[in-house]
Parts: sequence; C-alpha cells; structure tokens
Amino acid sequence: MATKNAKKAYDDQSIKSLKGAERVRKRPAVIFGSDDLIGCQHSFIEILANSVDEAREGYGEKIIVKKYLDHSLEVEDFGRGVPLGYNEKEKRWNWELVFCELYAGGKYDNNDGNAAYEFSLGLNGLGATATQYSSEYMIVKSYNGKTLSEMNFKSGNSKGELSVTPLEIKPGAKKTGTIIKWRPDLKVFKEIDVPVEFLANTLRRQAFINAGIKFILEVEKTAGKFEKSEFYYEHGVADYIAEITEGITITSPELWTIEAKGRDREDLPDYKFKAEVTFCFAKSGLAEYYHNSSFLEYGGAPDKAVKNSFVYAIDKHIKAQNKYTKNESKISFQDIADNLAVIINSASTQTSYENQTKKAITNAFIQKALTDLIKTNLEIYLTENQSAANAIVNQVLVNKRARESAEKTKVDIKKKLTGSMDVSNRVEKFVPCRSKDPEVREVYIVEGDSAMSSCKLGRNAEFQAIIPVRGKTLNCMKSSYDKIFASDIIVDLLKVIGCGVEVKTGKKSDLTTFDLKLLKWNKIIICTDADEDGFQIRTLLLTMFYRLLPTLIEMGKIYIAESPLFEITCGGETYFAYNEQEKTEIISKLGNKRYTLQRSKGLGENEPEMMWRTTMCPQTRRLIAITPADAEATARMFDVLLGDALQDRKRFITENGHRYIKDADI
Repeated sequence: MATKNAKKAYDDQSIKSLKGAERVRKRPAVIFGSDDLIGCQHSFIEILANSVDEAREGYGEKIIVKKYLDHSLEVEDFGRGVPLGYNEKEKRWNWELVFCELYAGGKYDNNDGNAAYEFSLGLNGLGATATQYSSEYMIVKSYNGKTLSEMNFKSGNSKGELSVTPLEIKPGAKKTGTIIKWRPDLKVFKEIDVPVEFLANTLRRQAFINAGIKFILEVEKTAGKFEKSEFYYEHGVADYIAEITEGITITSPELWTIEAKGRDREDLPDYKFKAEVTFCFAKSGLAEYYHNSSFLEYGGAPDKAVKNSFVYAIDKHIKAQNKYTKNESKISFQDIADNLAVIINSASTQTSYENQTKKAITNAFIQKALTDLIKTNLEIYLTENQSAANAIVNQVLVNKRARESAEKTKVDIKKKLTGSMDVSNRVEKFVPCRSKDPEVREVYIVEGDSAMSSCKLGRNAEFQAIIPVRGKTLNCMKSSYDKIFASDIIVDLLKVIGCGVEVKTGKKSDLTTFDLKLLKWNKIIICTDADEDGFQIRTLLLTMFYRLLPTLIEMGKIYIAESPLFEITCGGETYFAYNEQEKTEIISKLGNKRYTLQRSKGLGENEPEMMWRTTMCPQTRRLIAITPADAEATARMFDVLLGDALQDRKRFITENGHRYIKDADI
C-alpha cells in the first residue's frame, strides 16, 4: 500500500506536449488573460477585431453583433469574406490555417506593404483559432460575392467538410462578408454569459475610434425577437469627447493629429504611425487610450507620453506666469489628471503589445512621437489661448494645494490616532479590559458618565471595554476634516478604535492612514438610551463611521446594542420586552397572573445585573449588526434632516409631517 508521502517519478516520460485544441482549452488564460468571464469577453474581442480590421480597410460600413438567449454570440461584417479555400502556397486549407492553427493569418507583413491589412487590431494570428478552440461550437459563413463557403467546428475540432455553394447573382444583391456564430464553452471558461453592458460599451468604443463605421447590437429578449442598439460617430473621437464632457467643460475640446515614420531602435526598420489626440479640461477627468482599435486599459506608451508632456508644458507655463508662490513645489500629474479629459486614438504598422490581451503598448518611438506632439502643441495652445490657459493653471494649482493640504492632514491624523495609548495620549474616562486579543475584545460606546458607571459594574472586565461620549457628537457628514479632527470626542473615539481613518480627498487611489491590522476590537458596540436623544447620538455615531471608517461597517464590526423598552415583573421574575409586540406576547403568556409593567429606565439608572443580562451578556443580549445599506440610509436621512438639502427637507416634511403633528408645540 502506497504511503501518503510516496514520491512520483519525474523522468523522460513525464514531459507532455499539448496539441491542437488542448493548447487553449487546458490553458485559456495564456491567450485570454484568465479563464473567467474576463477571459471569455476577450475571446469575443478576438472575433470582433477581424471584422473591425476589414471595415477599417474600407470593406464594409457596418458590423452587427448578436447575443442569443443561450449565451451564443454572432459577429457579422460586410467585408471581403474570410478566405476558407485551399492555399497553394501553404499546401493547406485556409479554414484550417485561420481557425485551427495558432500563428497563422494575413497580418504579418503589414510593415512592408505585402499584407492584406496595414493598420490592424488583429495581429498575432491567435485570436480566431483561440476562440474556436475555446468554443462549444462555431459556425463560419463566408461570402465573397460569388459563393457562400461554410465550415463548422465543435469543441475545437472541425466537423464535416468545407461547404461551397454558388450565390445567385442579381443586380444590387451582391453579398460579401463574414458571419461567425459560436458559444463559449463552459468546460473552458468558468462563466460564458457575456453581459450586454460589456458588449454595448465595446461597440460604443469601436464606433468612436472608427469614425463613419456603424456598429449594431442585437440582443435576443424572447425566442426570435431582438432588441437593437446602434453606435455611430461621424467625426469619431471629436464627437465622443464633446459627448462625455457636455455641460462640465472648463475649456473647449482640442484635436491634434500626427502621421510619422520611425523606429524603436536604431538597428530596426522604420514603421508607420498615426494618431489623433483630443483633450479638454472639465469638472472631472478621464484618460482613454486606443491603438489599432484596441482599448489600452493600462496605457503604456501613450499614458507615459501624456503624463510627461502635460506636466512639462503646464509647469513651464506656471513658471513663466509667476503663478507658483515662494518655495512652492512643482505640480504633479495627479493635479492635472483630476480635470483632464484626454483620448488618444493611434495606429501603427508595427506594434509591441505587452501581451496577447493588448491592454498596453511599449513602442519607444510611439511614446516619443506622442510626447513631442503634445508638448509642442500644448505650449503653443497655452500661449495663444490666454483665457483657457488661466483656467487650466488656476484649476491645477487649486488641485495641487488641496492635495498637499490633504496629505498634511493625513500625516497629522496619523500622528494623532495611531500608536499605543500611553500617558501622553491616553483617553479620558476610557475603561480598558484585561484581554489583549483583538479577536475577542469588545468596546462599548455609551451615552454619558452615568451609563458608563452601570456598564462598568455590569460588564465582563476580561474582554469588554467602555468609552463614554460626552454630549452630542459632531455631524461628520457636513463638517470639514479640520473641524472633525478638532473634536475631542471624535479623536478620543478614533484613538480607542486604533486603526486610523479613511480620509477621502477626491482621488480614487488616495488611501490614507487606515490599517485594518491595527483594529483593537472584534466588536464596536453603540449603546444608547431608547429615546430621542439616544437615537440622535446613535445616528451621529453611525454617520461618523460611515464617513471615516466605512470598511469597519463593510467588515461587520459595528453593532447597536438594543435596550429593552419595558420591564414586566411577575412573582419575583422580571421579563424584558424590546418592543410593543414582545410586551403583548409576554403579558399574554402570563395569563391571569398579577404583574407590574413599567417602561425601562435609562441605561444610567439600571442595576449592573440588569445591564449584564439585557445589554452585555453574549448569551442574552441583542446586537444589531450594521450593514453598509443601513449606514448609507442613516447618513442620507441625516443629510436630509440636518444638511444643506433644503428642497429634500421640505419634501420630507410635506410627506411625513402629519405623523408627528401630535408632538408639535402648538
């Protein structure tokens, strides 16, 4: 009998070569980046890319994409039709080369003018084959104006022979193009239901980076019935940037173009490059880069060009205008990016992608050409357009100074809130527990000194700590960070919690002093009276957590301790009811027995034994875990009632005021 640790042989017979469809079906992530929905979506892009290349070359003015109820996809173009017949030069069938052979295609010689495509999205001869290999089935129909050629595949292998049918030629009815229908295979991808939103966004992008080409999306809603959407931009990126910045522009959009030849290294041949760069400054920024119709999610060369050139030209203009204060530091690209909307749409006959997913390019010549183009044109633009230049410079300097102020605030907060509590930074009236294990420790935030005394006497001092809040907490929804961190109540609470704060300064990547590893508690429990004042304190505390420590809410660390509304005493036994329904049920169970009913006192008036039983004992207490939805609703309502939203407050009073008329002081 083999032992658990028996060693397996690793010798000359252990090496295996994947062949045919196995090369993709067993390792789809190598081609598509992953084997999940993201990879499946990229397989769609590979088929779409070939149709886009046809249209870009001037063959066909529209592309139709269909999504069927069974998750199959179809791409139809009106180009020349993909060749499927016999290839004398290669001595093989073209359907085999295009759909069953990796690194085979018509786009390898585009730099010397011999390829069928000059600027192509499809590049490596991998996409059509890889998508076919990863499909449950694929049907390819190719129309060349004379014949319809059809080839079927199943699970990565050909199914049947190539079918060629003559077309009836009628005036005006000539049919050319390619239709490819396939269903991604669940044996290859973990998920195959490509979202309609992804398809729509992809076609929309293709429409504005390929001016004059119409993209149509048809989604099957019920059997045989499709919902149609069309995407078309006559002037390409110029129309697109005007669309996305409508109503929020600081400056009008600019468009610059370039056509050039160059090389990435001295010993390499020249290649062709062209690009259009459009930008404006707006109330919110974005950067999108496209190359040979591929969306460069990670940018690469064009992203580096934008960062270098915009910082260079704007910094130079600020210095020339003496807009920096004495000893002020230089601007960073982040100060520009907050309000820069820029789109670069480029193409080249030689492209160096980081990998097959084509999310970044690394061409040195492209980076230099774009940098020179933007630097030169931006310097001229800032000189010749004084009003726009002033608006840009002023906004960038506002962003810079706000960023530096926020960074200083974060440093000050970190000094104030992190580190162990000692004599120099101890919190007044905080009652610690004995345990040092954050996995079991709990801290109760209680209302005032009297409640603290009851909780202190009623708690389990081994793992339960207490901190009182004195008076009403600041409304953190509307207060500035400076005001928030000037509040002793809030700073003391944050010191006790121990993990810093999540200060948002308008930048998505702007993480702050927050560190979940420094959290000192397994549970943070808000414990207030069940009256109006207690409810308001609870609301203010939840609002503080929502703004300063949302991750603790998401992690399920924030709780509310329910306190009973009624005490019912009968025959030496005391029962606690937390609402009217429970009160009725308890009295009903007592039957005809005599009992006394009284409304529960405030927490500060409770006996320690009652505090332990009703509020602090893990076996008998009732805790409400706060969810992100709870916190958001609380913050939203607090904003309506106490914030600047006057119209919302009027609407709330109009709709709900009748509920509280009995309490009005008339």
